[in-house]
Amino acid sequence: QVQLVESGGGLVQAGGSLRLSCLASGRTFRTYAMGWFRQAPGKERGFVAAIRWSTGNTFYADSVKGRFTISKDNTKNTVYLQMNSLNPEDTAVYYCATTKQSWTNQGMGVMANYDYWGQGTQVTVSS
Repeated sequence: QVQLVESGGGLVQAGGSLRLSCLASGRTFRTYAMGWFRQAPGKERGFVAAIRWSTGNTFYADSVKGRFTISKDNTKNTVYLQMNSLNPEDTAVYYCATTKQSWTNQGMGVMANYDYWGQGTQVTVSS
Protein backbone atom coordinates (compact mmCIF):
# COMPACT_ATOMS: atom_id res chain seq x y z
CA GLN A 1 0.00 0.00 0.00
CA VAL A 2 1.04 3.58 -0.64
CA GLN A 3 -0.23 6.53 1.33
CA LEU A 4 -0.31 9.99 -0.21
CA VAL A 5 -0.84 13.19 1.73
CA GLU A 6 -1.31 16.50 -0.04
CA SER A 7 -0.70 19.89 1.52
CA GLY A 8 -0.33 23.51 0.51
CA GLY A 9 -3.80 24.34 -0.67
CA GLY A 10 -5.62 27.48 0.34
CA LEU A 11 -7.24 30.72 -0.76
CA VAL A 12 -5.35 33.01 -3.12
CA GLN A 13 -6.23 35.99 -5.26
CA ALA A 14 -6.18 35.81 -9.02
CA GLY A 15 -2.65 36.21 -10.31
CA GLY A 16 -1.18 34.71 -7.18
CA SER A 17 0.79 31.53 -6.59
CA LEU A 18 0.61 28.40 -4.48
CA ARG A 19 2.83 25.37 -4.12
CA LEU A 20 1.26 22.02 -3.41
CA SER A 21 3.18 19.14 -1.90
CA CYS A 22 2.43 15.43 -1.88
CA LEU A 23 4.29 13.12 0.47
CA ALA A 24 4.31 9.43 -0.37
CA SER A 25 4.85 6.77 2.27
CA GLY A 26 4.51 3.04 2.59
CA ARG A 27 5.53 0.75 -0.26
CA THR A 28 6.89 3.48 -2.51
CA PHE A 29 9.60 1.41 -4.18
CA ARG A 30 9.30 1.04 -7.96
CA THR A 31 7.12 4.11 -8.24
CA TYR A 32 6.86 4.79 -11.98
CA ALA A 33 5.18 8.17 -11.96
CA MET A 34 3.27 10.62 -9.85
CA GLY A 35 0.63 12.98 -11.02
CA TRP A 36 -1.71 15.77 -10.06
CA PHE A 37 -5.38 15.83 -10.97
CA ARG A 38 -8.09 18.29 -10.03
CA GLN A 39 -11.85 18.33 -9.65
CA ALA A 40 -13.89 21.50 -9.73
CA PRO A 41 -17.45 21.61 -8.36
CA GLY A 42 -19.84 19.91 -10.73
CA LYS A 43 -17.06 18.72 -13.02
CA GLU A 44 -15.20 15.48 -13.54
CA ARG A 45 -11.74 14.99 -12.20
CA GLY A 46 -9.13 15.90 -14.80
CA PHE A 47 -5.41 15.67 -15.44
CA VAL A 48 -3.14 18.53 -14.46
CA ALA A 49 0.46 17.32 -14.54
CA ALA A 50 2.61 14.23 -14.12
CA ILE A 51 6.24 13.30 -13.73
CA ARG A 52 8.11 10.07 -14.37
CA TRP A 53 10.00 9.20 -11.21
CA SER A 54 13.22 7.86 -12.73
CA THR A 55 13.69 10.23 -15.65
CA GLY A 56 11.98 13.37 -14.47
CA ASN A 57 10.04 13.68 -17.72
CA THR A 58 7.06 15.97 -17.19
CA PHE A 59 3.63 16.22 -18.76
CA TYR A 60 1.02 18.96 -18.51
CA ALA A 61 -2.55 19.64 -19.44
CA ASP A 62 -2.80 22.39 -22.03
CA SER A 63 -4.73 24.57 -19.59
CA VAL A 64 -1.78 24.81 -17.18
CA LYS A 65 1.24 24.78 -19.49
CA GLY A 66 3.52 27.71 -18.81
CA ARG A 67 1.86 28.40 -15.45
CA PHE A 68 2.29 25.19 -13.43
CA THR A 69 5.46 23.25 -12.79
CA ILE A 70 5.65 19.73 -11.40
CA SER A 71 8.84 18.62 -9.68
CA LYS A 72 10.02 15.93 -7.31
CA ASP A 73 12.42 15.23 -4.51
CA ASN A 74 13.36 11.55 -4.58
CA THR A 75 15.04 11.74 -1.19
CA LYS A 76 11.84 12.96 0.41
CA ASN A 77 9.41 10.86 -1.67
CA THR A 78 7.64 14.12 -2.40
CA VAL A 79 6.19 15.65 -5.52
CA TYR A 80 5.41 19.34 -5.85
CA LEU A 81 3.12 21.44 -7.99
CA GLN A 82 4.13 25.07 -8.29
CA MET A 83 1.13 27.04 -9.52
CA ASN A 84 1.63 30.56 -10.81
CA SER A 85 -0.69 33.08 -12.45
CA LEU A 86 -3.68 31.40 -10.87
CA ASN A 87 -7.15 32.29 -12.07
CA PRO A 88 -10.62 31.44 -10.75
CA GLU A 89 -10.90 28.56 -13.26
CA ASP A 90 -8.11 26.83 -11.32
CA THR A 91 -10.37 26.53 -8.27
CA ALA A 92 -10.69 22.84 -7.47
CA VAL A 93 -9.72 20.06 -5.14
CA TYR A 94 -6.26 18.92 -6.19
CA TYR A 95 -5.38 15.26 -5.87
CA CYS A 96 -2.02 13.55 -5.94
CA ALA A 97 -1.76 10.06 -7.43
CA THR A 98 0.89 7.48 -8.13
CA THR A 99 1.35 4.49 -10.38
CA LYS A 100 3.84 1.62 -10.43
CA GLN A 101 3.15 0.61 -14.02
CA SER A 102 4.89 1.88 -17.10
CA TRP A 103 2.72 4.06 -19.33
CA THR A 104 3.15 5.81 -22.64
CA ASN A 105 3.26 9.58 -22.76
CA GLN A 106 -0.44 9.60 -23.56
CA GLY A 107 -1.15 7.24 -20.69
CA MET A 108 0.41 9.57 -18.16
CA GLY A 109 -2.69 11.73 -18.20
CA VAL A 110 -5.22 8.94 -17.80
CA MET A 111 -6.79 8.85 -14.37
CA ALA A 112 -7.52 5.12 -14.50
CA ASN A 113 -3.81 4.38 -14.87
CA TYR A 114 -3.04 5.57 -11.34
CA ASP A 115 -3.25 3.14 -8.44
CA TYR A 116 -3.13 5.23 -5.29
CA TRP A 117 -4.71 8.57 -4.48
CA GLY A 118 -4.49 11.16 -1.77
CA GLN A 119 -7.45 12.79 -0.06
CA GLY A 120 -7.03 16.06 -1.90
CA THR A 121 -6.35 19.66 -0.99
CA GLN A 122 -8.64 22.58 -1.77
CA VAL A 123 -7.38 25.43 -3.91
CA THR A 124 -9.62 28.46 -4.18
CA VAL A 125 -8.76 31.40 -6.42
CA SER A 126 -10.75 34.58 -5.89
CA SER A 127 -11.30 37.14 -8.62
